[in-house]
This record gives sequence, structure tokens and C-alpha cells, in this order.
Amino acid sequence: MKREETAVPDPVAPDPVDARLGSRLAELRAEHGWSLGELAERSGVSRSTLSRAERAETSPTAALLNRLCNVYGRTMSQLLSEVEAEPAPVLRAAEQQVWEDRAAGFVRRSVSPPHGGLRGELVEGRLSVGADIAYDRPPVPGLEQHIWVLDGSLAVTAEGTEQLLDAGDCLRLRVWGPTRFRCAGSGETRYVLAVVRP
Repeated sequence: MKREETAVPDPVAPDPVDARLGSRLAELRAEHGWSLGELAERSGVSRSTLSRAERAETSPTAALLNRLCNVYGRTMSQLLSEVEAEPAPVLRAAEQQVWEDRAAGFVRRSVSPPHGGLRGELVEGRLSVGADIAYDRPPVPGLEQHIWVLDGSLAVTAEGTEQLLDAGDCLRLRVWGPTRFRCAGSGETRYVLAVVRP
């Protein structure tokens, strides 16, 4: 009697952006000559989480990337742009890199990715209803931010003070410590974040 062969399913392939991001995170750690343990101590992120992110076994959260950006002295847009080709002067809407933290309900579009010779960049953020993202430190201390709400309501907490922003409102600040972005309305919040490195 002939035995039937059962096809073994391939493991789920990682998201291409997560795979490139994981490789870049591993490269950065190697460039600094740090072990996973040393990076864990510097970032406050567990070795297992760092290892899984570098191997693209998990999609990193915004909070995790923020901690790593702080350690490596980069903005999140800089880090994300390093996994893409050199940006062109004109970036069409369809070419703008979109990154999503599904667990947090956060979608981030790099409208104008950073460039080595420029200090500013534009980011579009979308927070789903109930989304609440806390960053324990800025990616770069003293980072200048201008937050312009396009739709919905956004609560931004910096230096222990919460500012409630509605559509059309703009908040400007320099970030030195923890910040929090919270969807404060009954619908999605959409905003533009202008970031200027010190």
C-alpha cells in the first residue's frame, strides 16, 4: 500500500519591512559591538524581545523602536528610512513608507523621509479609537516637534502636562522626557508631525 505524503506547510514568511528592519537592527548592534545583553541593559528591552525583532519573528512596536532609536541616536523616521533606498526629492503618495503597530492601533506614514543633509521631516500619524501610545524617552533628546491635528481629537502629554488638540490645532514642543499620544475622540485621529532634529 502506497503511503500518501502530506505537505508540510512552510512557516509564515515575515513581513518584508519587518525583515529589512530586523536586519538593520542587527547591523546597528554589530556596528556598536554590543551583545544582545549589552543592548538589553542600554535599552531596557529584554534580550528575547530584541532577538525576536532582529530575526523578524515579531513586528516591533512603536514603543520598542522608540527605545532603540534613543540608544542609537536616531529618529524613528531615520531608522525606517535606512531600510529603504535613498529617498528621491519628490516622493509620491503611493511611494511613501507606511509602518503599522497593529497592537497599538497606530499607523505611521513617512511623508518626507529624513535625509542626511536635512534636519526636518514630516510624518502622518493615525490613531484608531482608544489608541494610547506612551514613549518613555525621546529618540533624540531635545527633538523639536510640531503636531498639527487634521481630523479627530488628540491628547498629547509632555513634561507631565496633557494638551487636548482638536482638528486644526497645533502644538509645538521640544521633547526631553516621556510623551504620550492618545486618541481622545469617538473617531480616528489623524495628524501631521513635523520633526526637526536639534
